[in-house]
Amino acid sequence: MVVGNLAPTITLQIPLEDIVKATDNFHDDNIIRHGGHGPTYKGRLLRSGNLINIAAQRIDHKNGEGDVKFWTEIWRLLDLKHTNIVSIIGFCDAKDEKIITTTFPEYGSLRLHLNNPKLTWMQRLRICVGVARALSYLHYDEGRGYTVIHGAITSNTILLDKSLEAKLSCFHNSIKQCYEDQVHHCEPISIPGYTDPAIKEIGGVTRKSDIYSFGVVLFEILCGREACTENEANRFLAPLAKCHYENKTLKDIIFPYLWIQMSPQSLLTYSEAAYSCLEKEPEDRANMDYIVAELEKALKLQVRYENLLNVFLMCFLFAVLLFCVHYFFIPIV
Repeated sequence: MVVGNLAPTITLQIPLEDIVKATDNFHDDNIIRHGGHGPTYKGRLLRSGNLINIAAQRIDHKNGEGDVKFWTEIWRLLDLKHTNIVSIIGFCDAKDEKIITTTFPEYGSLRLHLNNPKLTWMQRLRICVGVARALSYLHYDEGRGYTVIHGAITSNTILLDKSLEAKLSCFHNSIKQCYEDQVHHCEPISIPGYTDPAIKEIGGVTRKSDIYSFGVVLFEILCGREACTENEANRFLAPLAKCHYENKTLKDIIFPYLWIQMSPQSLLTYSEAAYSCLEKEPEDRANMDYIVAELEKALKLQVRYENLLNVFLMCFLFAVLLFCVHYFFIPIV
């Protein structure tokens, strides 16, 4: 069932044959993500004479919820406009196919880069700030008149463009509600390693459910590993990270390539914010605006630290240069 005026979506309709061509007939090599509601493919779509990069999400509607998920994402993306959220390009609803196309950031999902040693601590902080700002926009933007619970925050639903700017995607499980509502009573999807354990107790999801999932992502970024790892003694990252934080042994699980880059103050601010997202009781978790402020602070501390290092390095090199000039080139009188 579709609710709302369909007129704005008419210009967004894309012929199925165009999407088939763009994704090379949905070739397996073009799959960028497997989701609970169907795979997503990368492709190159011709629009207004230009080839653009797209992500085409092919909704599996055999489970009876496909129509709802399909239209939920379309209308949500039409409403949401933010630098750190993917933009809708169009959709296809033809021949038993339901496909949503959005902009496709060239670097793919954050999950692909968690253990990439070339992704610096500074870059990781900028990604975190971007996602946090997107979530703050979803949760508190007053100009929209309602709040949105994303419902599926993972390192797989966060995409990165060529400038490593974060783009939040996958809104088919998102929930729209009034600001005053505390709990949305529903049967939420369960994503191993990310799902808020308090959901069962309170009987539904809240904005704090997104915050818990985001806290898991923050520790993924810090530790360079996924939230759930098969065949590991410590399969789930969240309880492991909480344990190390409480025991002041976080260094033992930080991604080794990051440790030598970090400002101690930046790490302290970041880890405190990440830990606050994972508090057992939802009411004890910080809200998203606070998390944004703390992550921005962690980024500023890191920028200051690296600037000071650069100044120190330049002074050291200049001193070495003066020594060499004096020792090797000034003749002894």
